[in-house]
Parts: sequence; C-alpha cells; structure tokens
Amino acid sequence: MYDAIVIGAGPAGSTAARTLAEKGYRVLLVERFKMPRYKSCSGQLIQKTLDLVEAYFREPVPEATMCTPTENRGVILTDDRGNTFRFEQSGRNVWRSTFDQWLADKAASAGAEIRDDTAAIACEERAGVVTVTLKSCGRTYTEQAPYLIDGEGVTGMLKRKLTGREPKFITTYQTYNRGTIDLDPHYFYAWLQSDLSQYDAWFNVKDGQLVMGVSVRDSDQVNEYFSKFIAYMQDRHGLRIERELKKDRWLMHRVQPGCVIDHGVGRVFFAGETAGFLNPMGEGVSSAIESGHQLATAMLDHFDDPKAVLAAYASSVEPLRAYMKRQWHLVSGMSDAFRDMKL
Repeated sequence: MYDAIVIGAGPAGSTAARTLAEKGYRVLLVERFKMPRYKSCSGQLIQKTLDLVEAYFREPVPEATMCTPTENRGVILTDDRGNTFRFEQSGRNVWRSTFDQWLADKAASAGAEIRDDTAAIACEERAGVVTVTLKSCGRTYTEQAPYLIDGEGVTGMLKRKLTGREPKFITTYQTYNRGTIDLDPHYFYAWLQSDLSQYDAWFNVKDGQLVMGVSVRDSDQVNEYFSKFIAYMQDRHGLRIERELKKDRWLMHRVQPGCVIDHGVGRVFFAGETAGFLNPMGEGVSSAIESGHQLATAMLDHFDDPKAVLAAYASSVEPLRAYMKRQWHLVSGMSDAFRDMKL
C-alpha cells in the first residue's frame, strides 16, 4: 500500500511525487514510456518555469539538460494580420527527454519509487482506497493507495474512463532539419495566420536543428498546412532545407473558453495538462510544475480528508487559472482563431 500513486513522469507528476516523497510519504511514480522518454515539445523554459524549479527542486535547471543555443530570449509572435510582436524574456532551451528525466531522478532521490515502461489502464475507488491496474511487459497487476494523481497528459486513458468525457484535441506536426534560415535562433517564433495553420505555426532551433511545425483542428489537413508553412518560410525568411532529420506528430489539449479546469474525482486528482492547464503556444511546463506542487501540498495538509484536499487544491491553483485566462485573452486579440477565448 502506497500513500499515493502518481501516473506520468512529466513535470506535473515528478513535482508532485517529489513534494510528497521528501515529506516521508511512500510514493509510486508510473511512466508508460521507457525513460528517458521523448516528448514533442519546443523545450523553451520561460523565466517562470526556471523560478519554480529553483523553488520546488531547490537547484537551477542543470546545463546537462540544455541544447544550443542555451539561452532563449523570448517569443516573437505574428498575428493573423501580419503584425509582429516581440515579448522579450530570459529563458532556457532544453531537450524535454533529459529535462523530464532529471525531474524524475529528483523525485527518486527524494524517495519515490519509479516504474517506467508501465501503463496505467484502469483505476477504481472503493472504501477509501484507489486500486490501479498496471500493465508492463505483458504482465497485468494492481497497486493500491489512498490517492491517485493523474499527470499523464492529454492522451492518458484514466481521466476519460473516470469522467466519461472525450477530450478535444489539437494535432501538432513538426520536423527537425539541417539547413539555414534568416532568423535569430535565440527566439521562439509563432505565426497565427489562418492560411498557415488552424491554430499556430512555429519555428525554433535546437542544437543546430531547424524545428518547424504547425497545429490543426482537422488532422487530415496537417500536411497541407505544413507545406504552406514551409513555402512561407522559404519566401519570407530564406529557409533552405538541406536534409530532414526527423518528424513527429502529437496531440495537444484544446483549451475551451473560460479555461475550465478538472481538479479531480473522489480520491483521483488531475494535474498539469490532464487537469486542463495549458498556456498559448503550447507552454505547459510552468503550469504543470505549479499544479503538481499545489496538489501535493493540499494532500500533505489534508491527507485524511479527500474533500478538503479537493477544496484546498482548487483554491490554490485558481491564480494559475487566472494567469492562463489572461494569456489566452491576449492571444484572442491577435487571431480570430482564438476570439472565443476573450475574457
């Protein structure tokens, strides 16, 4: 019997697991992929994320997790009318695989038990105990705890089974390339024109690789939009691709008007993107870390009362939700695609 089982060794899950484990609670951290696991992500850590890591992990993000250029200087946005906006802010450029592995290692060093290559396929609450069904290497078995924290992200199964609701997805597609371009590699660029994507298109650089991608509501149109975006980059920014190194397709949570957050059901709680936290341009690391920490803190303060845990958690992350709503409101004024996100 564990004190808590955490599903998903991303920023939300690892932060929650570490926060509980360092206080002496017995924690099982489950990750469905073999670690270090790949995550389709820009890997741009904003200053808020860097501050949260130092506050909750008590050391800065290590250079070993970073790629070049290590310094990110902000975001450059182009709205759907072609106007450009610069948001200057210091940040860091990391590979999510090594960054997430570091977070999980910190949880392990605090005492959490980690099982990777293990999928959570079902859970059931009965008589104050949550039983989780896990599957690994063809073997199916169960573990139990008074609480379960679901931080496995938008593609996880548990939340859908518990709530009976199917999430709304955004499909992302990006490629990693060798080549040249007339853009400063220290910035993350995003374009909101409707002819380039149905959500946003982006560019950034990681270890000399040119990363370009688009996100769409209709997954069948992703190749069409990506081709238009590449042609735009060639025409406007001198893109020359010498060789395509890798491509990937991912799913992202489609945030709904009002930024509705699902905090949990009974003794099962949601954190990070599973709960619904996601900022514009897919920035979710900061909210994942913050929500994971706040949820674990609520459990520490009210461990014997799940209703009090829920109330404390919901209250503590309301400022995070308000921040998220302001960010989406800002973007709503830059693109008609997000006009329903106005406050």
